[in-house]
Amino acid sequence: MPLQPTPDAASLSRPSDQQLRGMRPLWLVVLASLWIATVCNVALWRELSRLPGLSGGQAAVISVALVLVITLATTALLSLLAWRWTLKPAITLFLLSAAFGAYFMMAYGVVIDKTMMVNTLQTDVRETRDLLNWRLLATVLVLAVLPLVLLWRQKVRRASAARQLLGNFATLAGACVLLVLVVFLFFQSIASVMRNYTHVRYLINPLNSFYALGAIAAKPFQRDESVVLPLGEDAKLGASYSAQTKPPLLLLVLGETARSGNFSLNGYGRPTNPLLAKENVASQRNAWSCGTSTAASVPCMFSHFGREAYDSRPANYEGLLDVLQRAGLAVLWIDNQSGCKGVCDRVPNVNTVQLKVPGLCDSGECFDEVMLHGIAERIAALPPERRAKGVVVVMHQMGGHGPAYYKRSPQAVKKFLPECADNALQSCSKEGLVNAYDNSIVYTDQLLASSIQWLKAQEARSAPALLYLADHGESLGENNLYLHGMPYGIAPDVQKRVPWITWLSPGFEQRSKLTTACLKQQLDAPVSHDNYFHSVLGLMNVQTTVYKPALDIYAPCVKP
Repeated sequence: MPLQPTPDAASLSRPSDQQLRGMRPLWLVVLASLWIATVCNVALWRELSRLPGLSGGQAAVISVALVLVITLATTALLSLLAWRWTLKPAITLFLLSAAFGAYFMMAYGVVIDKTMMVNTLQTDVRETRDLLNWRLLATVLVLAVLPLVLLWRQKVRRASAARQLLGNFATLAGACVLLVLVVFLFFQSIASVMRNYTHVRYLINPLNSFYALGAIAAKPFQRDESVVLPLGEDAKLGASYSAQTKPPLLLLVLGETARSGNFSLNGYGRPTNPLLAKENVASQRNAWSCGTSTAASVPCMFSHFGREAYDSRPANYEGLLDVLQRAGLAVLWIDNQSGCKGVCDRVPNVNTVQLKVPGLCDSGECFDEVMLHGIAERIAALPPERRAKGVVVVMHQMGGHGPAYYKRSPQAVKKFLPECADNALQSCSKEGLVNAYDNSIVYTDQLLASSIQWLKAQEARSAPALLYLADHGESLGENNLYLHGMPYGIAPDVQKRVPWITWLSPGFEQRSKLTTACLKQQLDAPVSHDNYFHSVLGLMNVQTTVYKPALDIYAPCVKP
């Protein structure tokens, strides 16, 4: 047998033919980063072309600068993951994130920040289903799937661990140096745009999503999210409960995606509140939300913190429902939405998602009136010693949740036609879109009127009242914006101005010494979610040191 030649040290150090085949990881990283920075950032380029203060030449310079910044920043991030088993999965994640982000920013005019990301993470299956359409599929196919097919078919040149480490470090260092150089050269232009048009920074895709996720992940380091501190430990029932013959029954209807300006009670030109117009209600015309999404607004409005203090709170505290329950009242939360965002965790609560009530739950989800179905039995199941003192029930609506507004109202209620029956809102006519949304307000009107009728039927044994307040508003194509969730500081008023409606029975007026006639004299006074916590405590005459009379919108109308 002939002797095989013994390999020398030099031949052992040379890479094999197998290792030399394929593309270098550096080029895959750069090409993927360039694709993301250019094609996947179409929403950013569209917005830059629309900015009123930029000429065509300035927009072009800024665009080139941002292409370089995004490419280099993405390259730097991907260089940390440019290993044999992580390179392609990492690029896949970046491309898919960029494709989905590009679609939603282009289709609905939204931006992606921490609030929007929280809203996304808390979206349930029903809401996700409403967002799916062929435009989304086509966008993801072009922006992500096609380049991913090429990526996964491409062979990658292999290197030793030491050589790969050196290459990754060189790529990272080079990208960072070039990034600093580009920012230095274009600093004035970039800083001017970011300062004057703050929403632009939330369009840088997919770095906006990764930054938002990082901010969310850092929250446990800012405060212990697992601990909820007690609130209102001194809470007790006030003088109106002594020797009462009829306990109070307060129905809090938590609205979803309702624009104050689309309520005819507030001066809207279309008859969206025909039933409530027949009731003796007070509708605040200058009410503002705590946030522009359910995830932001609901925890904030049930908290004793105001909007400005809520995000920077040092710790998590119990909320309004805990204080009401601690005072001795019976509390119940009924949900026809995607959950209570933690505010009902320590009180009795039910969700309607599994109900199959004929006529109300025939299309895979239930209309809001399902929350009135069996409500008496649900209240009767609460502790009798608490019911004897008073009851507070919260009904959390599906309301006007988009983009499938046409699903939010039953056929018999649809007053305005034709309506948009597509969740790709940009393909709808303005008339059809507004019709579909206004029909959801008409249905909210029916829900509130039906709730008032039910409350009137309870007057023989209780003193009922109703308070309706929405969590946020909605954009319906104004300035090419749709849905909600914009950063609060730059969000349009239609996403922040909300309806606040109060109905009081004669029995409730008598026990609370509060009159609807007085409330109607201050309908234009500025109020907000900051007032909600204290106003509900005031309505229920719950005494505690956390109650602030100055924030109770009903206190000025209480007769001494």
